[in-house]
Amino acid sequence: MSQSAAPETSAEAREPFSSSAVLALVLVGIVAFAGFLVLGAYAPELRGRGDVRAHALSSSAVGYRGATVMLRAMDEKTSILRSPPDPSVLNGTAVVLTPGPDVTAKELEAYPQALRTLVVLPKWQAALDPARPGFVRKVGHLPPGNGAVRALEAYEKGTQVTLTPGPQRLRLAVWQSATPVQTRPLDGVQTISGPGWSPVYADERGRALVVKSISRPDLYVLSEPDLLNNHGLTDPAAAAFGVQLLRQMAGEDGVAFDVTLNGLGRDRSLLRLMLEPPWVAATLSILAAAALMGWLALTRFGAAVRPGRAIALGATALVDNSAGLIRMAKKEPALGAAYAESTLDAALKASGGAHLAGEHADEWLARAAARRGLDDPRDLAAEAARVKTNDELIAVAAKLHRWRLEMTGESS
Repeated sequence: MSQSAAPETSAEAREPFSSSAVLALVLVGIVAFAGFLVLGAYAPELRGRGDVRAHALSSSAVGYRGATVMLRAMDEKTSILRSPPDPSVLNGTAVVLTPGPDVTAKELEAYPQALRTLVVLPKWQAALDPARPGFVRKVGHLPPGNGAVRALEAYEKGTQVTLTPGPQRLRLAVWQSATPVQTRPLDGVQTISGPGWSPVYADERGRALVVKSISRPDLYVLSEPDLLNNHGLTDPAAAAFGVQLLRQMAGEDGVAFDVTLNGLGRDRSLLRLMLEPPWVAATLSILAAAALMGWLALTRFGAAVRPGRAIALGATALVDNSAGLIRMAKKEPALGAAYAESTLDAALKASGGAHLAGEHADEWLARAAARRGLDDPRDLAAEAARVKTNDELIAVAAKLHRWRLEMTGESS
């Protein structure tokens, strides 16, 4: 009864994944990991765009991103401060602070001093609109005694902020030379007063909306944020007033909007440093080198090297092992006398004195060396016995080798 041979299983059938599938998985993993690192490095900025609170990155009604867009469209120098800057770089810059209601006097007072600083007080309590992402719904007005108002006490004592409810149009009387503007009705007007503040802009009733600190002339406060926020800038009159105010604040280096007081500061990051000029060139070089190393690891050139024996056979291996033990024990200089003795014996046999021994052999070999004008072998043996270092051993061994070649005639 004959048995049929079992079909051979191909290499591709035995492998659960093909090489192309494995390579695709590795590439997808690398790209996903690189994307994770980039998103991790720039997460604060991405988070700031989706934050609907009142700050310069927010596109909601209570935010101030519209002011930055408006100034850039008018070719005004405008920037966003993601970390507290060095005061030396603010000598020609006006900084706009938009603190939230939970800011403290210590945080506000610790902010670096700029050429001019404009503090925009908060006014609205807003909540996310569940129907429209990025939009907010009006909940109500903040109490006039919120944290931002109390923080102003760090600059001027007796500061008072008053909120007059109800729709009101503002005809802004400018205390400096400018044309008054009339806004559309605002939902409540927030004004500021106090013995330490000097009015800069006020309405027709004399209520101050922009004031200047008497003790610190570089500090200004805008009490009514609806004259500068995104919702307020939809009114042409309010937009004209906002542009005029910011241009008066600006220095030769323009206007900078701070977001660190809103919790959107950005710390120094080694990862961001690697992804931005000039260090991004070094990062790309390292990645290119890693890619080449990976490619070389995946490909093999030539036949595979077969593993050898753990313990080699033969006299050569025995000599190498013995020499290694002597080297590890640092006993090489002690071999000088033995090498000299073996060299003299070889010369004695080669010159016809193999039948001699002891002192007769030494005298016979010395006379033979003298006839050839060579050193006395007994002096060479004594010199070899005195070596202490490897360098001395090498020098004596070389001298003995040359002496043997001259004695036996091998050098000719």
